[in-house]
Amino acid sequence: MDIISTRMAALRTSLDLSQMKLSKALGISQAAINRYEHGQATVPHGVLLKYAEFFDVSADYILGRTDKPEGLLFKHEPELLKRKMLREDEWTDFIEACFDPRSPMNKKLKEMMMNMAGGERK
Repeated sequence: MDIISTRMAALRTSLDLSQMKLSKALGISQAAINRYEHGQATVPHGVLLKYAEFFDVSADYILGRTDKPEGLLFKHEPELLKRKMLREDEWTDFIEACFDPRSPMNKKLKEMMMNMAGGERK
C-alpha cells in the first residue's frame, strides 16, 4: 500500500469506524473506500478533501508530504523569491545609502556588496 492508502485507513481506524460508517458519513460508497485503502484505485481530490475535513487533518498529511496531521505551513513566498527579496534597483539604493561617498573605498565596497547580494550584479 502507498502512503495515501495507509493514511486513509489509519485515519478511519483511529476513530474505530467501519468502512460502512465512514462511507455514510462522507457520501462515498463502501466499495470505493475499500479500493482507496488498498491502493486499488486513485483517490479523487474531492475525496481527499472530504477526508481532510472529516478527520480535521491537512491534505498534506494524507498525501504524505508531512508527518504532522496539522499540515505543513508554507510561507507565502517561494524560496527563490526569498533569495532575491529586493529588486536590483532596490539593492543599489540600499548599498548607496550604506557608504560614505567621500570614502576612498566607496566604489570597491559597493561593488563587493553588490556581488554578495546578487552574484553578477555590478
